[in-house]
Amino acid sequence: MAEEFVKIKDFNPKLKRINVIFKVISVDAAKNVRSKKDRIAHRISEALVGDETGVVLMTLWDESVDKIKDGKTLKLMNGYLTLFKGTIRLNIGKYGSIEETEDLGADVEAQNNVSTKLYDDNTRRGREYEGFGSGSFWP
Repeated sequence: MAEEFVKIKDFNPKLKRINVIFKVISVDAAKNVRSKKDRIAHRISEALVGDETGVVLMTLWDESVDKIKDGKTLKLMNGYLTLFKGTIRLNIGKYGSIEETEDLGADVEAQNNVSTKLYDDNTRRGREYEGFGSGSFWP
């Protein structure tokens, strides 16, 4: 079965298991933060990455901070998208892999930043969230 790649312009919160080829435009300096989830110190950074259809912000955690360098063309397999303050972020994740690959051969479309579009946090659920739990309360 051939690998199926998604173009950045087609990113939306409902996509899962993302395969994408992109060029790294810029990488922010890493910061040290303490996670609310596991209370462990982590290194975190953000990179702007893109292809010929658009750009997106990519969140980098711990060892992935060192894998992403300006100007490199990379292939992400089995990545995922998250919403951070209502905007899309690309992530490598625990099950994702990233490796250097051949240049895109096209200019990056920097004018189409998909991370600037705001989404409702209920968008991922696939239907409008009514706010009720498992059904133990029926009006």
